[in-house]
Amino acid sequence: MSLPPLGLSLVVAALATALSVLVGLPLAWLLARRSFPGRDLLTVLILLPMVLPPTVLGYYLLVALGRGGPIGQWAEAVGIGRIVFTPGAAVIAAFVASLPFLVVAARAGFEQVDPAYEEVARTLGRSDLAIALTITLPLAWRAVIAGAALSFARAVGEFGATVMVAGSIPGSTRTASIAIYDAVQAGRMHDANVMAVVLTLTTAGILFLLTRLGRGTGW
Repeated sequence: MSLPPLGLSLVVAALATALSVLVGLPLAWLLARRSFPGRDLLTVLILLPMVLPPTVLGYYLLVALGRGGPIGQWAEAVGIGRIVFTPGAAVIAAFVASLPFLVVAARAGFEQVDPAYEEVARTLGRSDLAIALTITLPLAWRAVIAGAALSFARAVGEFGATVMVAGSIPGSTRTASIAIYDAVQAGRMHDANVMAVVLTLTTAGILFLLTRLGRGTGW
């Protein structure tokens, strides 16, 4: 994958958001609908990337994904190869940083769904999975879309963890945020200005759509 920084940021953010939805929706449903030992600890672990300094988050990912780390060693053993300093590492960093936004929003949406609807379906013999997919999720769709939008916006702007585990390889791992930093360091302020404006407009557009969605107004 060889892309300019802005295109790479959008691809990385899209992949990270897709992973956040796949992983985050089950986690959000679990936290909203089930009580189990360790739920508070799981909540803390999910939310931790929101408050950790990005470089600390990146360091933990580097330790885990590096060749000496558990995930890095597993990837080498099964033939996946090196993870760090690859586009995959950029996706993982953006995914970890953006996952909490999806989980928080989706969990709030699931908790607002009246459990009575689910109980009625359960008395009719519907499984928990069927109930979640056909009742809970459709009723909480606004919160899920909002969470996905916030997750995407966070992934687009990810910098600290990405530069730690993916580096700044042109056409491969140099996302727009990293490219802005590199441009400023090199004194190329015009390039930095252009990319900063595009990123600002992108995230502002996402937030605008999110606001319209939350208000439930038409165009």
